[in-house]
Amino acid sequence: MSVPRPAAVIVLAAGEGTRMKSTKPKVLHELCGRALVDHMLAAAEGLAPERLIVVIGHAREQVQAHLATAVPGARAVVQAEQNGTGHAVRTVLESVGTINGTVLVTYGDTPLLRTETLAALLTSHAAEGSAVTVLTAEVPDPTGYGRIIRDTTGAVLAIVEEKDASPEQRAIKEMNSGVYAFDGLLLADAVKRVSTANSQGEEYLTDVLSILREDGHRVGAHVAADHVEVEGVNDRVQLAFARSVLNTRVVEAHMRAGVTIVDPATTWVDVTVTIEPDAVVRPGTQLHGRTSIATGAEVGPASTLTDTVVGAGAVVRNAVCEGAEIGPGASVGPFAYLRPGTVLGKGSKAGTYVEMKNARVGDGSKVPHLTYVGDATIGEGSNIGASSVFVNYDGVSKHHTTVGDHVRVGSDNMLIAPITIGDGAYTAAGSVITNDVPPGAMAVGRAKQRNVEGWVARKRPGTSSADAAERSAAPAEGSGQSGQAGHE
Repeated sequence: MSVPRPAAVIVLAAGEGTRMKSTKPKVLHELCGRALVDHMLAAAEGLAPERLIVVIGHAREQVQAHLATAVPGARAVVQAEQNGTGHAVRTVLESVGTINGTVLVTYGDTPLLRTETLAALLTSHAAEGSAVTVLTAEVPDPTGYGRIIRDTTGAVLAIVEEKDASPEQRAIKEMNSGVYAFDGLLLADAVKRVSTANSQGEEYLTDVLSILREDGHRVGAHVAADHVEVEGVNDRVQLAFARSVLNTRVVEAHMRAGVTIVDPATTWVDVTVTIEPDAVVRPGTQLHGRTSIATGAEVGPASTLTDTVVGAGAVVRNAVCEGAEIGPGASVGPFAYLRPGTVLGKGSKAGTYVEMKNARVGDGSKVPHLTYVGDATIGEGSNIGASSVFVNYDGVSKHHTTVGDHVRVGSDNMLIAPITIGDGAYTAAGSVITNDVPPGAMAVGRAKQRNVEGWVARKRPGTSSADAAERSAAPAEGSGQSGQAGHE
């Protein structure tokens, strides 16, 4: 049976989330590359609903601004006062009008709910012809949850809260997730009749189920395959648990698709990351944002990549890369830092203790160690000597350095931008290069050495350096005129 397309999915995301103890709205806290609410919206979008509606309330400006960027297809409806879940749904219907068709109601703080589970709920709802179908779960410990009471046909008789349950009812392990599939027309009528006669004085969506049953309609239930999916996030502990569960799902999916992940327990991968088969991810690696890793590439150990492209066969070890592009067969690290705007060509190298920013390195060029390259273009087949610095900032503005093809920059060079070093040129070790270097030239930018004899004895008497110099200058023990004569 094909999955029925819902007329609308309503995501309730208006609550403050006080247990998070945060100035950030609960639904905007992140895990695995998305905000809490984005995970739920992604699952909902997988159903191709005719309408996607998010109820917002607390910190509505922040949440609405986020939705406009992250999920522009979603419509935000403001619940000015948070007077319960029933009130939230009634606010939606008063705003958009009665919805004809199946209306799915879920929550913005359930990031583990999958499209497949929601689809199974919709299929069960359609097959049984219920007025409403509640998503339930069998939990090992149902303490604190509302219990599902069924009749002999499997229909739901009631949802009994723990404080109101008998000992027999408390033994029931099927709990209410709070996620429902409604007949939209029946929902529009019943939600208007929800009472506030309860200890909180709020309108509860669970009351709609009893109203529909009293009207003679069937209330169905569908059991989720994994109870973990329906668990909400209310504090930082639950956020960490959800992150761990979701990361395990993501990592296992990559491994089953042909990616080698050496140590899943120490590897963290955002849901937005793409990894091709036969790539290798080594222990202690974190892959964030829009990072993509091509086939045959190796990343890690102990590497963190954010919004970085890694080409086929490239190797990245013990590195931090942000907004970088690493070409096929290129080598990065160990202990390298590639900042935004860095592009490494095919077979190029950014080696040990190398930092790059807004730099393009041509095919086959190497920056092996202890070097900073900022605001620069390096051609093909060039080599940058150890301990060199591309000096790009004059205190006010950034300036660009251009290094041509097959250039050899000596060790411990200072390249003072803006300059251009022509194709095939060399620069001498220890040079400060302040002017352009013509193609094929050797640039030497260093002072002539002079030795001041006896300086240490005069300026640093009594030091270990002075003692060592004195011993070195003294004649060797046993030497003398007779000894010298013996060698003549």
